[in-house]
Amino acid sequence: MSAPTAPAGATGAARTAGTAAGAAAAAAPPALTPIFLRIKLSLLRNGLKGSSKRKAAYFSTLALALVVGFFMTLGLGLLHGSAHAGTVVVLLAAVLALGWAFMPLFFPTGDETLDPSRLVMLPLRPRPLVRALLAASLVGIGPLFTLCLAIGSVIAVARGAAGAAAAVVAVPLLLLGCVTLARAVATANVRLLTSRKGRDLALLSGLVIAVGAQLANFAGQSLFEAGGLAKLEPVEAVVQWLPPATAVAMVDSVSGGAYGRAAAQLVLTVAAVAGLMWSWERSLTKLMVTPDGSTIAASGPVKDRGAAGGGFWSLMPGGRTGASMQRSLRYVVRDPKTKSAWVTALAIGLIVPVFNALQGTGSVYLGSFGAGMLGVQMYNQFGQDTSAFWMVAQTISNTRDAYVELRARAAALALVTVPYTVLVTAVTAALVDDWQAFPAGVGVALALLGSMLCTGALASARFAYSIPTDGAFKNVAPGQGGLAWGGIAAGMLTSALVCAPVIALAIWLNTAEHRDMSWVVLPIGVAWGWLATWAGLRLAAPTVSRKLPEILLAVSKG
Repeated sequence: MSAPTAPAGATGAARTAGTAAGAAAAAAPPALTPIFLRIKLSLLRNGLKGSSKRKAAYFSTLALALVVGFFMTLGLGLLHGSAHAGTVVVLLAAVLALGWAFMPLFFPTGDETLDPSRLVMLPLRPRPLVRALLAASLVGIGPLFTLCLAIGSVIAVARGAAGAAAAVVAVPLLLLGCVTLARAVATANVRLLTSRKGRDLALLSGLVIAVGAQLANFAGQSLFEAGGLAKLEPVEAVVQWLPPATAVAMVDSVSGGAYGRAAAQLVLTVAAVAGLMWSWERSLTKLMVTPDGSTIAASGPVKDRGAAGGGFWSLMPGGRTGASMQRSLRYVVRDPKTKSAWVTALAIGLIVPVFNALQGTGSVYLGSFGAGMLGVQMYNQFGQDTSAFWMVAQTISNTRDAYVELRARAAALALVTVPYTVLVTAVTAALVDDWQAFPAGVGVALALLGSMLCTGALASARFAYSIPTDGAFKNVAPGQGGLAWGGIAAGMLTSALVCAPVIALAIWLNTAEHRDMSWVVLPIGVAWGWLATWAGLRLAAPTVSRKLPEILLAVSKG
């Protein structure tokens, strides 16, 4: 007896349903989050292959982050019960968020997933992509260190069962707020990060670190004074309403019984995270549908900038001098490493005298620090030309040409340094309220500048070295480090000896109680600096004219 068979219509319906279910299963896109997590782990793993130095750097950084994170968590935990614990942890959360927001702009190559433009050719929707990238962002040393600080911060301010419950909510909110802020800022500026301007920005990271170190030093000294932490309470009163620091402030509010304020801070934190996610999604959408603005078609018609000598450049002298001055000043604006060196020198030259004056240890004569920082730029003048120095060398046929070339480069540097030095010295004199010493301070600074222009010309002629174009923090070609540092060190020591008579005169007028006559240091310093510069250029010109092939070979090694 045969088994009953299904009707033909039922069989066809079942087959159709099975086909539809299979098609639906095939059409359902795979979850992006696990894929991106595996990609992030693969990037970390593959980045460590075949390079012992990279492995050592990564694991030493990981160990340092764990050790520092542990002790900071322990230290924050010991603040539990302190009257100023809330102030410390709220401001720490704000500083942490600022670091997450801006450090990717200065170190864009630290994480390959910061550039979502690599994914624009894939059929991905922004919202799932945001979730996947956010999950991938939580893997790494930075999130681990942030998690340690977040845990320590909530331990410092959490009190009672309500505080503990708020802490459980605050830790992930603070971590998500920091990571989302970093991603939103990086995605909005991804075109900048991958452009030449982005590389210029990365080169300026040293300036940011230097300024931050000075600010931290100044703030640290203020905090160790009596009632130092109390001075931060007005700042904390404002910062506690700025996400994601509101997450930690919410725990402090709950622990203090201010439930209404805590609810408002919680709402602000959640709204900020949601707003950052929305902004991140919009930036991703725009990035995926907008063509690269660096193309010729998108850049629009080329504007007529007029003659090369128009505008500011028309003020330059004629002939070789004006052309060389213009070239040197354009290097400052266009060449990333020259720009970085100049901006760092300008900033540090102002920070040191001003911060010392604010701390009560300032002197008008510290205005010379800015002149010294910029005077160092005269050393290795031909190195900034790199292999293009051959075009300059072709125009130098005798000692007179070499002298005019060096004079123009020194004049371009002095065009910026002289007014800058006067300005820095004036600001310092105003802060220390010592206008009587202002002329002497300017005179000493200009004498030092002239001495450094003198020794800088000689160093450029005898100790030229190559500046590599690749690598943000690589300023000397391999094998030329000793040559570079030797020339700079010898030049700076010689500069101090050259301007020593002017310095001795200024010291004598101040110690011999002849301060009313200290103004004579200004004309003497100006004349001394001019004479030293002239002598240095005259002595260096024959060497440059004679050693053009050697200089070209030295500056072309990068």
